[in-house]
Amino acid sequence: MGVAVLALIAAPVAAQVPTEPVEEVSVDQLQQRMQTGATSSVAITQAYLARIAALDRQGPTLRSVIATNPDALAQAKALDDERRAGRVRGPLHGVPVLIKDNIETADAMATTAGSLALKDNVTRRDAPLVAYLRRAGAVILGKTNLSEWANIRSTRSMSGWSAVGGLVRNPYALDRTACGSSSGSGAAIAASLAAVAVGTETDGSVVCPSSINGLVGFKPTLGLVSRSRVVPISHSQDTPGPMGRSVRDVALLLSAMAGPDPTDAATVRTVVRDYAAGLSADALKGKRVGVIRPAGMPAALAERFDAALTVLRAAGATLVEVTPPKLDGLGEAELLVLKTELKPDLDAYLATTPSGVEARTLEQVIAFNRANAAAEMPFFGQELFEAAAETKGLADPAYRTARATSLRLAGRDGIDAMLKTARADLLVEPTYAAAWLSDPVYGDQYGGPSASELPAVAGYPHLTVPMGLMQGLPVGLSFIGTAGTDAAILSAGYAYEQRAKARVAPRYLPQAAVVAGLEGAGR
Repeated sequence: MGVAVLALIAAPVAAQVPTEPVEEVSVDQLQQRMQTGATSSVAITQAYLARIAALDRQGPTLRSVIATNPDALAQAKALDDERRAGRVRGPLHGVPVLIKDNIETADAMATTAGSLALKDNVTRRDAPLVAYLRRAGAVILGKTNLSEWANIRSTRSMSGWSAVGGLVRNPYALDRTACGSSSGSGAAIAASLAAVAVGTETDGSVVCPSSINGLVGFKPTLGLVSRSRVVPISHSQDTPGPMGRSVRDVALLLSAMAGPDPTDAATVRTVVRDYAAGLSADALKGKRVGVIRPAGMPAALAERFDAALTVLRAAGATLVEVTPPKLDGLGEAELLVLKTELKPDLDAYLATTPSGVEARTLEQVIAFNRANAAAEMPFFGQELFEAAAETKGLADPAYRTARATSLRLAGRDGIDAMLKTARADLLVEPTYAAAWLSDPVYGDQYGGPSASELPAVAGYPHLTVPMGLMQGLPVGLSFIGTAGTDAAILSAGYAYEQRAKARVAPRYLPQAAVVAGLEGAGR
């Protein structure tokens, strides 16, 4: 592993393999081709596997897919047989889907969370969300790379790196971050290695890689999608979320993966619904939209944001400027919650893993990392793990106070207060600025705007939709609402997307395509 894995070699894109065309193809288009008999699930699955071989393993070497499913073609054939017999399960029937590698599948693939400590974690169990996807007819194509342990190991981490998979590279500029922790899902879907993928978010890990890889990503209301059999960080904030190249694709995936789970109490009131059916290009007409302008926005980002606001007005929205309230102490309270919940939540998960997994507690994972430091910690350490190991448990009054404080600040005093003051239906702001350089020496170096914290802590829905390129790199527009407004947020994002049409496909450049002038005038 180590430096050899991380060498950023600007190799040319591999020659096109003559297979079923799948680049920039939507779920609906794949389904239509299969319905008319123009193609099959087997042919589509083969085409994606060929793209993974050409772009992920060779060519630009994205390292976004940590493992392909040896049973994918067999699953595709069985679904083709069902179609020929007259049974079509729904919009995802025969469509290959990638799953982040902290989510269990019953296939012959380990669920590693990117860590060598879990290299033998072949559980042969489906997470409930994966079982829902299978029921809907999806083909489980493979597992995506991620920031190891979903980016909770160290404050000095480099997003997108794992000891198992190496460093995920951004398809728009190979020297830039794909953002964590669902970096592999983001890069893979941007590169059309599948139509859609599942990511997970605790704070930013669906919306950041989606924004930075030119995708649509949706962090749903907490409890809409089950977290069972997902390697955890925090039961207060963890949630899987769909990622794709369009709002409709994301809505189709969400409809298939959401649902109640008796082993996850947060999902008890979840009602299965068709989120794609409710999408409307007129959804913004008559809506009041609160506009958050982060301080210190780069000029190029402010330009893209202003252009997006013009689109919202043209779509019929009334825009109201909102001043974010001061929420002193939110970051500290959130961090204490995450550290405190990590230990019992991870210990409970590890206790269910197969006997071949030797690290069965957080303390044992810490010891494993120390014993295998050359492979596991060549660039950054595990100080967050060590801090979590020292926390005092869920009965600790300091933890309980921090959880109550973080919920109040992010929800009632944060998002809900802004909506109420502006009499707004939803809020918009830039999701993040453009991707920063991947840096194994200093780790993530990002100090720009971020829209993720409030909806992540409050458990509210958060959608990001492409709003174009900032000096050659994608940036996204966030749509944020209060709990349970998932359908309305998706529809608002869809209405914007249909007018803006701002997504640009990647070109696998070795460096960002920035504005001219870096070389100076010359003499």
